[in-house]
Amino acid sequence: MTTQPETLAAALQRIRAVLVRLAKGVGERDLAFVHPDGLIQELADAGFGRLRVPVEFGGFGVELPELFELLAEAGQADSNVPQIWRGHFTTVEILLLETDPEVRAHWLRKIGAGAVFGNAQSEPSAVVAAAVSAGDLAPGWGTSTTKVRTAADGQRLVSGTKFYSTGARFADYIRAAVADDAGGRGFVVIPARHPGVTHVDDWDGIGQRQTGSGTTLFADVPVEPHGEIGTFRESLRGLDSFVQIVHLANLTGIARSIVAETVDIVRARTRTSLHALTQKAAEDPEVLGVVGVLEARRLTAETLLRLAGERLRAAHASGAESDYTRAYLDTSAAQIAVIEAVLDAATRAFDAGGSSTARNSAHLDRHWRNARTLASHNPVVYKPRVVGAYLVNGDLPEPGYYRNRPSAEAQA
Repeated sequence: MTTQPETLAAALQRIRAVLVRLAKGVGERDLAFVHPDGLIQELADAGFGRLRVPVEFGGFGVELPELFELLAEAGQADSNVPQIWRGHFTTVEILLLETDPEVRAHWLRKIGAGAVFGNAQSEPSAVVAAAVSAGDLAPGWGTSTTKVRTAADGQRLVSGTKFYSTGARFADYIRAAVADDAGGRGFVVIPARHPGVTHVDDWDGIGQRQTGSGTTLFADVPVEPHGEIGTFRESLRGLDSFVQIVHLANLTGIARSIVAETVDIVRARTRTSLHALTQKAAEDPEVLGVVGVLEARRLTAETLLRLAGERLRAAHASGAESDYTRAYLDTSAAQIAVIEAVLDAATRAFDAGGSSTARNSAHLDRHWRNARTLASHNPVVYKPRVVGAYLVNGDLPEPGYYRNRPSAEAQA
């Protein structure tokens, strides 16, 4: 690990330099299925993971809207980057809301010194289905076959299989969802580079190909000291909104990249269609109109990202349940509109470039694939109903990040 920058200004200078290098090879990496391992480590060394950590723990203490803007910058360079770091920044948010001061301080200091977290929450559907069929697991959202047990020497050990383990291969620590023999569920911190951890590069999604979102296997991996984090669901208000706004930031970055790349394509075009009104694409009214629509879609995404970030910041500032509800609903509505805008832009961009933009070498198709893949997370199909049910009937949304987790009172 190289020397970490001491100030936010120094960190941002180094972070943006890495983002420039990430942008240069993004299309080629996508085609070749090559992970940006070294560049992700450079981002960590530049202080990227410390952005939200309070200054007293070695971080820079940036506000949420600023974090989301920086994630949008990262998404413009390479949309795999915000996805890789989503689990890390989610862990930081959980720690900021952590009710145990020792746990909070321990891990925030680790991250303030440069440690990176990965995610291991979801599991292969076939594994869960088999466990449910065998009667070993009750069906439901958030089920886990990954188990934590206590060895004879008192050490707690984790074994199991995870999928969608985004960012785990790039991380120092993993926040893993586990179940114990008594049926209780929770999250524990385990070392990502322990010999009992195997990272399998088998993510076969159409997009977000370099996020390390495949299988992770655990075989008697020890739980770290202070390894219980995010114990009570009451302390995690706003987390559902946060994890979705990270996706909105990423989608906003994709929208920016679509506009920038399409402008470059139009400027460089030397051919036009048989029915074009001009001989130069850069003067073609229809082509220019496409670019104008793309810019409108970008502005939609940016504006709604800023709104969602401000709503969540206001909710944290007030602590009022009504403000958290408003943040969740506005984030849900923003999700609907941003996804529609970015997917539309990713499709329309081809109209500005002609048939040559359909070639792999143009790399333009990655934007639709990446945006479509992001849209499938926290699935947007459910959001219109949630928003409509609140507006028409006053039904409060039920955020589900820690659904089915026992309350603080139940655990007391």
